[in-house]
Amino acid sequence: MPRRSVASEDNDPLTLAIAPPPNETPVEREQRLAEEKKAKEISDSIDEEINAQRLAEKKEDSVKVLLLGELSNMKIVVLIQESDFQLINSPKAFKAERASWRAVVQLNVARSIRIIIDAITRAQQASSSPSSPVAQGSSDDMSIPDTETEFPTLTVEHLKLKMRLSPLLQVEESLWRRLSPSSAVEFEASHLASITNVPHSTRPKEVYVQSSMAWKSTFSRLLSTSTRDSVESDTGIDFDDPKDPGVILNNCAEDMIKLWHDSTIRELLNVSGIRLEDTPGFFLDDLERITALRYVPSDDDILKARLKTMGVSEHRFVLKTGNLVSRDWRVFDVGGARSLVRFDSDFIAFHFDPLDNNDSLDAIIFLAPLSCFDQSLIEDPSVNRLEDSILLWRSIVSNQLLQKTELILFLNKCDILKAKLESGIQFSKWVISYSDRPNTFEGTSKYMKKKFGTIHKNNSPTPRTFYCHFTSVTDIQSTFQILENVKDFIVRKSLADSHML
Repeated sequence: MPRRSVASEDNDPLTLAIAPPPNETPVEREQRLAEEKKAKEISDSIDEEINAQRLAEKKEDSVKVLLLGELSNMKIVVLIQESDFQLINSPKAFKAERASWRAVVQLNVARSIRIIIDAITRAQQASSSPSSPVAQGSSDDMSIPDTETEFPTLTVEHLKLKMRLSPLLQVEESLWRRLSPSSAVEFEASHLASITNVPHSTRPKEVYVQSSMAWKSTFSRLLSTSTRDSVESDTGIDFDDPKDPGVILNNCAEDMIKLWHDSTIRELLNVSGIRLEDTPGFFLDDLERITALRYVPSDDDILKARLKTMGVSEHRFVLKTGNLVSRDWRVFDVGGARSLVRFDSDFIAFHFDPLDNNDSLDAIIFLAPLSCFDQSLIEDPSVNRLEDSILLWRSIVSNQLLQKTELILFLNKCDILKAKLESGIQFSKWVISYSDRPNTFEGTSKYMKKKFGTIHKNNSPTPRTFYCHFTSVTDIQSTFQILENVKDFIVRKSLADSHML
């Protein structure tokens, strides 16, 4: 066997990392070994606690559900479904979180205005440099075609509006810092890029908060430090806080309304390929209400709000379903980048035991937004978002470890799909296989249901029932009925698997 050279050992990073300091004295060595022993004891204690917790969880008779969806915006929809569960089953807890959701709605408004300001900036650049064409679709959420754009002519009044609304850029940054301090560094780069001449194709993507940060709890702790009498007990909102972003939003309300309803600005957004009204977190049609000083989010506002998160998080709560006893629920959701959301066997093996009914996954609720048929992934503009949902659905259906797990498909955002089709956008232009079929909601939705159903039938390891629902996440009444039926079905399935029914 060839001997390893001394030089190779000296250059090995691991060897260098664990090697004792040079010229170490006996006393220093004894102290170092004692510290290493203590560190190992702490590490072993943590491992034991984790293992004990996992064993305890295996013994729990809980319902386990995994929420998945399209990769680019999945977490937004997950939050909406999580909100539905809480609105229906934990209204008091949900009410206490309205202060956090108020900040998210305000963030959505500020971000929408920034997208418009960005569009105005690009139009200015194009008019000052006519020889340098500007690409369309310039907002953080839009794909970027390589076609040249002829922008409408902006007036001095438009530029004044842009200047007067510039404080909203600071509002956006402030809200991000308050919702998740860990995103501050990430935000700084994105924020600076959006207000400078950095080409859009090289800008950072949309910023996010970490699921593990428990952003609602973080924000609530900030609010709880206030001792002001102006804090309302029902909502936890301090309306008289001088740092409240709502003050700036209220001061800018008239200009925001004027900007959004300006015909030239609407034309600018149209030629830029920006359809804010079709995006999650759109509130520009409700500016007068949302910018009121004592604004409190309604249930519908919370269902519409957008907040991108990253990572895997778990939610636990108790639900009572029909005439059955209350059950503990563990709902897992996966958010953010494609590398985190891509579903694989490692995720299942770590969290669940498919061979143990007490630790197996009862159901997966899969959300596939139909309205994104004409959009691409932010992470990879070459990938169509609807096609990406189909590929992810196929990988889940065909997974051998999930052959006993019920799959429930929500074909989502049907209201936005209807609006797009009625506006004249051709479904067959993006879904070639749809061919010359009618460009109607009935036709397109039926076609996509059949497509997902065929994948389910042809790729399932064992035969199982195809469960599919058409949903509009902002329609709380219809979503309520669907979720009630889904919850009842999941609980009965869980009880049957555990031989309790």
